[in-house]
Amino acid sequence: MPSILSSRRWVLTALLALAVGVALHAPARAADSARVAVPKAIIHFDDGDTVRLDWPGKDAEEVRILGIDTPEVLHLDHDLPFPQPFGDEATGFLRGCIATANKIELLRSGEKDKYGRTLGYLFVNGRNYSTLVISARLAYGPNPRFGDNGLPDENKACIAAAAKAGPPPFEQPWLYRKRMRAVSKFRKAEGTYPGVARSEAKAAK
Repeated sequence: MPSILSSRRWVLTALLALAVGVALHAPARAADSARVAVPKAIIHFDDGDTVRLDWPGKDAEEVRILGIDTPEVLHLDHDLPFPQPFGDEATGFLRGCIATANKIELLRSGEKDKYGRTLGYLFVNGRNYSTLVISARLAYGPNPRFGDNGLPDENKACIAAAAKAGPPPFEQPWLYRKRMRAVSKFRKAEGTYPGVARSEAKAAK
């Protein structure tokens, strides 16, 4: 009998194939002149909603993909000692969309977040990646308090996708991050946080 984990992975693989099929075959809207072509070779993955672009001869560009909040992956330097359920699957979904697309584009909002990351949308074969990952129920849709970042059409598309898909099967990532900050603080104080020696924790008290 297949395990629950194997069954879940099969379902997620099917969702990925379906979403990528939509990206490859659904009609795209008219090309936006503000979009910038992105070679696959320069894309490096962080999680399901963040990528790094290593532009030739330029500084690397961190991009926080707009319209979505995907579950977290393990990030010790960000006080995330444990991956959130579905975090790895969301990252795999992004990798799959990029790997199977013939054309990748970035639509920058012209704004940056408090970490200095570019805020923008990724398009795979003319389709908004954010709507695809929301439809696969691997991301929450836009947070209303952040507005539309000057890209109302893309934001509305994400809101519509979220309403159609329904709530994802995991807690909101911002709540998970909040809980993990408390866990990380406790474990660092006890010297049980990965990479933090007990002697260092005692010295810090």
